Amino acid sequence: MTARSIDLVPPTFDSVEDERRHRKERLAASLRLFASFGYEDGVAGHISTRDPEHQDCFWINPVGMPFSLIRVSDLILVDDRGEVVAGDHETHEAPFSIHSAVYRARKGAQAVAHSHSIHGRALSSLGVPVEPYTQDACAFFNDQGYLDDYTGVVLDEAEGKRLADALGEAKGVILRNHGLLTVGESVDAATWWFISMERSCQAQLLAEAAGNPVRIDEENAARTHKQLGGEFVGWLNFQPLYRQMVHLQPDLLD
Repeated sequence: MTARSIDLVPPTFDSVEDERRHRKERLAASLRLFASFGYEDGVAGHISTRDPEHQDCFWINPVGMPFSLIRVSDLILVDDRGEVVAGDHETHEAPFSIHSAVYRARKGAQAVAHSHSIHGRALSSLGVPVEPYTQDACAFFNDQGYLDDYTGVVLDEAEGKRLADALGEAKGVILRNHGLLTVGESVDAATWWFISMERSCQAQLLAEAAGNPVRIDEENAARTHKQLGGEFVGWLNFQPLYRQMVHLQPDLLD
């Protein structure tokens, strides 16, 4: 799919090389989107995708490189020991501990997104989930985990496993006093779920600050989740953002 075509069906690939290139293009665009939305905070935050051929390895942004400057050629491939096996940059313990634990626990997950977005951080400090106050928030109805304590920066395998256990089979997890993490069967879906979860946190904080928001009842929240919470919907909602980012910043494809 080129930047100018409109194909609203997830792609298929003739070779693993084509699929690898596709995933890396989506990953670079996702990092640029995170920068444009203000989700970057120093060296905190990372998005990854499994390699389509070597599923025990994943592509991820290098530590210390601004999201706004990342190109496809800057991405690094990390193996299951935390070693960089492709690329010219470095990683560190936190992204490896988090992403490797999720991939070990979730065989179907092909991408993971985590960053220290401001509204996700704020809601995470309150000890509450994303509530079904809006239609969009229903995508996370009964489909979110909660890591209910904070024990410091995730730097080892045990902490990564606790995070993965809290995520369970959900599309996202709130890490108390920390922020948000989302997963998907594509980079597109994982990135969109993070954006949507962050926006739902923002809407919830605004509504609760303004008054007493009306919660969507469980029957309608569950119905709306079936309509808006599937992998295809996550993939689909990412497509306009990808097209916009490639149009505005085509150097990300380098």
